[in-house]
Amino acid sequence: MTTPAAASWVRAATPEDWNGIERLLTDRHLPTAGAREHLSAFVVATKGAAVLGCAGIERYGDLGLLRSVAVTENVAGLGVGAELVRAVLDRARALGLREVYLLTTTAVRYFPRFGFDTIGREALPSSLAASEELRGACPASAVAMRLTL
Repeated sequence: MTTPAAASWVRAATPEDWNGIERLLTDRHLPTAGAREHLSAFVVATKGAAVLGCAGIERYGDLGLLRSVAVTENVAGLGVGAELVRAVLDRARALGLREVYLLTTTAVRYFPRFGFDTIGREALPSSLAASEELRGACPASAVAMRLTL
């Protein structure tokens, strides 16, 4: 369900979207480290040529790390973020991932609506340690969450 006033569509990101994604992540104070390397597993919401939102998944075997869920301020609260999360989780399922994890400092109350549960950081699988997010891009205070697909 695309919010008509907010986005034209949600689609797979392309290399041409990178500048808009990077600007959005920077504006929303989210880490950019490692994002470009996983651009092929990002989705974007756009209106014309403008990137209004993004979300990405990093794949580590049959596990995924949801990252970089962000929308521009002018579409916040209009459902664009939820559409992006659903789209990237559909992508995770299509990839055959069995669990998806995330780290968040601000959205602990947002992600349970998609089935995520809070877990201790020590419960994060060691395979995720390869992610820039776990190697310092996200602060140690970030809350870990898990979704079984």
